Amino acid sequence: MPNIKSPNILLITDDQHRWDYLGCYGANFVDTPNIDRLAQRGIRFTNTFTNVPVCAPARIGLASGMHPARLGPFDNQTYLPSDWPTYYQRLRDNGYRVGCVGKLDLAKPDHYNGRYGDRPMAYRWGFTHPEECEGKMHAALGYPRAPLRGPYTYYLEGQGQLEAFCEDYQARAKNGYILGASHDSVLATEHFEDTYIGRRSAEFIENVPDDFPWHLFVSFVGPHDPYDPPTEYADMYRDAPMPDGIPAHADQKPGWIHKMQKQFDGEQLARIRRQYCALIKLIDDQIGMILDALEKRGMLDNTYIIFASDHGEMMGDHHLFTKRVGYEPSIHVPLICAGPGIAESQVSDTFVELIDINPTICELAGISPAPNLDARSFAPVLLGEQTSHRNEAITAMPNWRGVRNERYMFIENHNDIYELYDILADPDETTNVADQHPDVIKDMRKRFRDYFLSGHDIATQRYSERKIDITNMKDLLG
Repeated sequence: MPNIKSPNILLITDDQHRWDYLGCYGANFVDTPNIDRLAQRGIRFTNTFTNVPVCAPARIGLASGMHPARLGPFDNQTYLPSDWPTYYQRLRDNGYRVGCVGKLDLAKPDHYNGRYGDRPMAYRWGFTHPEECEGKMHAALGYPRAPLRGPYTYYLEGQGQLEAFCEDYQARAKNGYILGASHDSVLATEHFEDTYIGRRSAEFIENVPDDFPWHLFVSFVGPHDPYDPPTEYADMYRDAPMPDGIPAHADQKPGWIHKMQKQFDGEQLARIRRQYCALIKLIDDQIGMILDALEKRGMLDNTYIIFASDHGEMMGDHHLFTKRVGYEPSIHVPLICAGPGIAESQVSDTFVELIDINPTICELAGISPAPNLDARSFAPVLLGEQTSHRNEAITAMPNWRGVRNERYMFIENHNDIYELYDILADPDETTNVADQHPDVIKDMRKRFRDYFLSGHDIATQRYSERKIDITNMKDLLG
């Protein structure tokens, strides 16, 4: 007989949502009552950081519980290694129904998700009820020559909206997805992808049988660029005041950052930020609908709810947009948890890495996590058994790696300058103090070495029985 007393687990993520664009994190310029309500029901973490500020590697890290740099996936054109276990599999193998609705990015170069989002690969990852949706840009890729990509494009086709959507996105691509393409969606709210994902997620909760516990991973595709809210939501923010951006300080940054910086005026930035906030508001409304569905089923008291994002968004700070850089708006993400045994209205300043969600979910489900993970469960913090989890977070990209602790952010740029920012004195990261603190630099570089050398041992142990040389990362791409 199934253990029907085991808790349900609802993981909600969105894409490219910086930590400080939520009401409960102090933003008075964006309306997020449902996420704020979730924070009031549980605990809000103030120091959560992505391991890689790019979609696919961040999600591969979450699924595997390993730092993505360890497995090889460092950019979007990559796969979850086919031999690597996921926490979805552990839940499935211990009696859970495991569903998903939305973007997974565990095999991003493979563009076809299946007519219903249930390609066979999704079952291998551990899902029993998959509905893997296309990302926004992914959905319009190659139309009309290429086949449809998955359930959302088939939905748009059935609604007579696909051609208008794809033509709009192809025009945005020509103009640049940021400064030249941040206009309203051509779609009505009901046909917008995050509305579709919210609706389908609520339907899962409304219809899932209660004879087995379930885990649902809801993965919204916004507020990722292009910033294209439906007009109904854009109108809510059309003239709303927005905070100013952090100015560019070119003399404090490495050369590769200079090449990424964009020129714009204050009104352009305010318009883009309004569109971004409108996308967040739409997602918040969908989360409200999902929470209402839980309450109507009488499942709210037996469900752990986790909200996070895969990485942040520069949103014009330092004259940068999107992610891929080691600055706070790019690497710092929200994390909110609520559920049985979690006291209400808590705030925790302990450090958490995004991959830590993996073993935490397993522990909350009463299941042992996979062995030898980089990730660490923070369930003891959730349940009031301890207050400290990590003292720092490690984040990286192919051309840099970073350590963030309570006081400093250190970025080691390959073949370029070191960056060190005193977060307590300079939270906007405008003054590089690397030359003033050689001892801090030495210690931070040692932290990298300790972290990644220990990871080499972990990966070697995991792969030893398969006789795979982990020094050749191509072998890990499956």
